[in-house]
Amino acid sequence: MPNRKHLGVALLAAMFAAAMVNVATAGAREEGRLLTATEVLEEVRAMPDVRLPDTLLAHAYGIAVIPDVTKVAFIFGGRHGNGVLSVRDKLTSPWSNPVFISLTGGSWGFQAGAQSSDIILVFTTKTGIEGISGGKLTLGADASVATGPVGRQGSAATDMSFNAEIYSYARTRGLFGGVALDGSVISIDRSANGSFYHKSGVTASEIFAGQAPTAPSTAQRFLERLAQSTGTTPRSSPAPQADIPATAGQPAGITPTAEPARTYPLEEQKK
Repeated sequence: MPNRKHLGVALLAAMFAAAMVNVATAGAREEGRLLTATEVLEEVRAMPDVRLPDTLLAHAYGIAVIPDVTKVAFIFGGRHGNGVLSVRDKLTSPWSNPVFISLTGGSWGFQAGAQSSDIILVFTTKTGIEGISGGKLTLGADASVATGPVGRQGSAATDMSFNAEIYSYARTRGLFGGVALDGSVISIDRSANGSFYHKSGVTASEIFAGQAPTAPSTAQRFLERLAQSTGTTPRSSPAPQADIPATAGQPAGITPTAEPARTYPLEEQKK
């Protein structure tokens, strides 16, 4: 009997240790994804002739960075990648803590080969943001998407109006420019968000509204790069935010007391 008891205790200890290793590995994986997304922003911003137009970035309500999107094709093809999305309620507001997302799409026709690209999506309206908070968003169906303009000519093209809700970009083998992503699906990566914020079941709405636990310090560098790219003031820390989105009649930056932050029913229905 003593041997069995000792064996049981050892087995429980081993299971606990394995679980802790899995948690640590998961958190490191998400932080690595965020760091890579930050590097993509830094490198694209350093391209003087073919970078994202300043005018477009200044009018962005959301920016998604999805590094290393892999596209594999042989007659029929598909692409998949994981990244992060940050939003703001007003064009002068600081950016929200990042939400982890995935991008999946397919294609058909005469094609063959494999390719890896860094994808950047710029949301110019709140409609697309609200849609993806519901769980997933199909580009071209739930929100209009267009290949994004680049450089100085791109700035001139976007000075007058924005004809699409989302503008898409890709960087492949040093080349940077607009890319067609119609039919691709952006989904909330719930497991990654749970690992990063150390809260199982945390929703995108909670993260956007500043109701999630404090983000790890790796989020701050990403938010600082976003602020630099869009000409806004970065947050002093990656702590939860209470002004994205603000409730009706409530000034930004003040936590609502009578009513909860806006939620999106579609997300709660999706299991």
